[in-house]
Amino acid sequence: MRERIGQLLLKNGRLKPEELAEALEAQPRLPGRPRIGEILVERGLAQPGDVLRALAAQWELPVIESIPPAALDRELVLTMPFEFLRKHALLPLRLGEGSLTVAVADPLDVKAYDAVVTALKRPCRRALCAAATIEDALTRCYYQEGDSSSTLLDELGEEGDLARAAGEGQTEDLMDVANRAPIVKLVNTIFYQAVAARASDIHVEPYERSVRVRFRIDGVLHERFNPPKQYLGALVSRLKIMAHLNIAETRLPQDGRSKIKIGEKEIDIRVSTIPTSGGERVVLRLLDKGGRRFNLDELGFAPEARERFRRLTRVSHGIVLLTGPTGSGKTTTLYGALSEINTEQRNILTAEDPIEYVLPGVGQMQVHPKIGLTFASCLRHILRQDPNVIMVGEIRDGETAEIAIQAALTGHLVFSTLHTNDSASAFTRLLDMGVEAYLVSSSIIAVMAQRLVRVICPRCKASHPAGADERLVLGAQSAPEALLWRGQGCAHCMDTGYHGRTGICEMLVMDDEAREQIMKRLAANVIKQAAVRKGMTTLRDDGVRKALAGETTLDEVLRVTQDDVI
Repeated sequence: MRERIGQLLLKNGRLKPEELAEALEAQPRLPGRPRIGEILVERGLAQPGDVLRALAAQWELPVIESIPPAALDRELVLTMPFEFLRKHALLPLRLGEGSLTVAVADPLDVKAYDAVVTALKRPCRRALCAAATIEDALTRCYYQEGDSSSTLLDELGEEGDLARAAGEGQTEDLMDVANRAPIVKLVNTIFYQAVAARASDIHVEPYERSVRVRFRIDGVLHERFNPPKQYLGALVSRLKIMAHLNIAETRLPQDGRSKIKIGEKEIDIRVSTIPTSGGERVVLRLLDKGGRRFNLDELGFAPEARERFRRLTRVSHGIVLLTGPTGSGKTTTLYGALSEINTEQRNILTAEDPIEYVLPGVGQMQVHPKIGLTFASCLRHILRQDPNVIMVGEIRDGETAEIAIQAALTGHLVFSTLHTNDSASAFTRLLDMGVEAYLVSSSIIAVMAQRLVRVICPRCKASHPAGADERLVLGAQSAPEALLWRGQGCAHCMDTGYHGRTGICEMLVMDDEAREQIMKRLAANVIKQAAVRKGMTTLRDDGVRKALAGETTLDEVLRVTQDDVI
């Protein structure tokens, strides 16, 4: 008799007896009577890796935690029915010399394993691997970098393919490859490679004789595809069909949304099209909806700034503003703040355009200006819902600003954003909107300006002595033998030297002097200089600290803080 999974987990200290008893009691009542390991993982009582290792011990099989690229043989995988491999979570691998290894997620599915061995006509060994890991590797095989746009487009027919591409109304599953039209495979390959590269946006840019597809990765655009101009119509039409847009309308801008699925990951896509001289230009914003968690500790802010901002989220009333250009992480910071204060005792409501991520326990309203549902009207209705905390996606006009201020003055905590270059400019921006100075000074409790800087790739990171020009920028923070860091470029970072982003910020907390300056309508630089004298860390200074700590480069700091001049 093989030892049971539950007993193995108990023996390894990965499970408590009462947790096992809970899962065993629930098993008969659940639809389809799932296996005990699945119940434990689903309820969070055991980690998937622990269950996998217990299963391997039960069947005396080796475990594959991750699948290295060298083990994937694309030609070998594609000789077998793709849907069969996906359905049964099987993957033939070349691990070492000699016989092949077949990764399996279910050791009881012996018939499927035997079918693979028979098809390969080679001696094979079994190894256990998580189903999600196998599916990810299968996706890499199907949509790997080697599938260039020209190779895919060579398969296109002149007619008919577009008609077959018009599967409307459902989430596009990139792993559903049955009867896949070449234009659909091209679009799905673009999506897959964008998600794999951590891109936030995809740009389809037509010109007079060419088309360029670029990905925005860590805030910077990189060219990835160059499909021939004659296929622009089919490419744009496929994207429009996915977003439920009018493919016959090419003269007016259109906005829509779509979803794609890669394995267990679901990606929400915001689509925008505009007519240009070269054809329709399409920009797609990719939003990972897969259970993203927002945490202020993970945003990269300095500890003292983070704790100061955290204290601001716990005041009873007032306005906290975040400023910065598009793509500077303002919404992520606001979501992090709301997630921290989201308790049973608080009623939190938001007005957003668009709702980028769904926050459990938070009431989120989508702005629809075309039907008259603006930020201002949303805010009026929200105030009738007895909220404790309100988040307004953006203050765009004086009406919205005045309603937000009235909400703050009547006992609500309000979070919102403004498009200004630094913290002090928020006050002059509100005054320019026509808001009275006494309302601005009495309602706002803090303004935080933020930017995102690229993080140096940890795999190719190298130090170098600061040059004369760099020491000039470092100023008082520079030691005589100061060291800076840069990425040399590698496959992990696509030869950019950067991988990921982190935040820098400056926080201006209101005091009596700042209120008096606002009442006198003094210039933003005067307010900022006074705050700096009192110890405020500017965006530039915060970025220089990260450069000296080896988190980012001085060039990157200068790139995102070019307007930070006092």
